[in-house]
Amino acid sequence: MLLILAFIFNTLLALLVILIHYEVLFQLDKRLPKVSHLPARFKVLAGAGVIFMAHIVEIWIFAFGYLLALQFDGMGGLTGEASGHSPLLDYVYLSFITYTTVGYGDVVAHGYLRYLTGIEALLGLLLITWSASFLFLEMQKYWTSSKK
Repeated sequence: MLLILAFIFNTLLALLVILIHYEVLFQLDKRLPKVSHLPARFKVLAGAGVIFMAHIVEIWIFAFGYLLALQFDGMGGLTGEASGHSPLLDYVYLSFITYTTVGYGDVVAHGYLRYLTGIEALLGLLLITWSASFLFLEMQKYWTSSKK
């Protein structure tokens, strides 16, 4: 039963993060051409800043996901070098190193929580490369138009 709950929870969390990322990129694609007061090359920089903030929000969503998942008995836990200051900051740290696939290994998830870290790592890789592809296309669009 707990495995099914973990699967549903992880799926909903992943869908939420994907939808947020999709919407950020969609809105950027729609709105960047309309920002007429910025030179073309700064539109790419503005896009990079917005995408960076989207990744930060997504990382925090996963951190709150860890916090929420650990409210269920038997879901698992964390071991390792926790900061001791705040459990939430430990979850944010775990989320940052997992999302970016750095994976230092100083904080490790156990139990069903491991599946969430796996999903976060896969999604982090997917969303970071999606962002890089988007920014590449924006650079081609705006940097080419500024040379003409």
